[in-house]
Amino acid sequence: MPKVPSFSPVLKNLTYITEPVLNREAEFGGSDFGGYPPLAQRNNSYDIRESMSVHCGFVKGKPGRGTGYDLDEEDILDMEQCHGIVVVSAIFGAFDDINQPSNISEYSRKTVCFVMFVDEETEAYLKANSGLDRTKKIGIWRIVVIHNPPYSDARRTGKIPKLLAHRLFPNARFSLWIDGKLELVVDPYQILERHLWRKNATFAISRHYKRFDVLVEAEANKAAKKYDNASIDFQIEFYKNEGLTPYSEAKLPITSDVPEGCVIIREHVPISNLFVCLWFNEVDRFTSRDQISFSTVRDKLWAKTNWTVNMFLDCERRNFVVQKYHRDHILPNPPPVPVDLEPPPLSLAVEAPPPPALVSDLPKKFPLETTGERVVRVPTRKVSPRRGSRRSASRRHRKTISSDRDTDSS
Repeated sequence: MPKVPSFSPVLKNLTYITEPVLNREAEFGGSDFGGYPPLAQRNNSYDIRESMSVHCGFVKGKPGRGTGYDLDEEDILDMEQCHGIVVVSAIFGAFDDINQPSNISEYSRKTVCFVMFVDEETEAYLKANSGLDRTKKIGIWRIVVIHNPPYSDARRTGKIPKLLAHRLFPNARFSLWIDGKLELVVDPYQILERHLWRKNATFAISRHYKRFDVLVEAEANKAAKKYDNASIDFQIEFYKNEGLTPYSEAKLPITSDVPEGCVIIREHVPISNLFVCLWFNEVDRFTSRDQISFSTVRDKLWAKTNWTVNMFLDCERRNFVVQKYHRDHILPNPPPVPVDLEPPPLSLAVEAPPPPALVSDLPKKFPLETTGERVVRVPTRKVSPRRGSRRSASRRHRKTISSDRDTDSS
């Protein structure tokens, strides 16, 4: 692990806006959790300066204390003790089983925080099925229960630990986010060394395995019914009016506009913290599909600071996480409910067609001789042609017999 934080271009000091009394007069979007910043304030947040103050969730006060996404005081104090690396995941709605990381070194077990956020529904399931007790530990994971979720949509609530780890763990230097459906199979230090420290990067995320154009990604979200089409169309049109265009080679060395967002690796320095704050604000204002808003935020920061993101191949991501099935895919489906079907009334019954007539004059292999008692097959004698009755029309079939006798009689 590097001894000193990485360089943060332009931005050196970042603070977060709190609003004890919310002003809900923004043009559109926003929430009581993230605030209602007007578009002018949104645009100002992309004017990168040495010191900045921006919206970044938790607008009512300190994270976890009556802000929405509330936490027990004991958990808050424990999270403040994470000073190095924190691995973060979340399960809401009892949607996934907890996957235990593997191949974790003893050093990581002692120095890395592994924190799994769950809601009260998932907590009840874990107590009944996974042995969650007063220790708040299941395997390597420290279970932290959230109360008063700020959104009715669990997917949007899940963006809080995914994007705002620096606010939940104010003393951590690095964070690794993995979706609840994933199993970590490589030591966290190795992952950070490969994707951050070796690349001199402060933010890393894998490219989408198939799509690299955000316009194509938006259409795929609509086709898969990930969100209502009107909201996706509104967001895309808004970005187009700001200059969004299809991905092209003109963006190189940027190789994709669409991330595979199930894993995020980052260092908590001001510029990367600003990036995730602004990314979260887009998720709060528009749809919760963070893959749609990713490139817009990244490109605005890149234009002002030359800071960008390490987007590595998705096959590299699969080297250190393994995807598991959601719990509803693992549980067997209940047997179908039997349905008693009454026969249709006689007036509606359809008469079955008569069977096809038997054809008696089909060609027979043998002629039949009929008697009064039975049918006797009479075999027909096959007459072979007389040998030598047909002469070959070709000389090449004739045998030529040579003789050693002298034909001259004298």
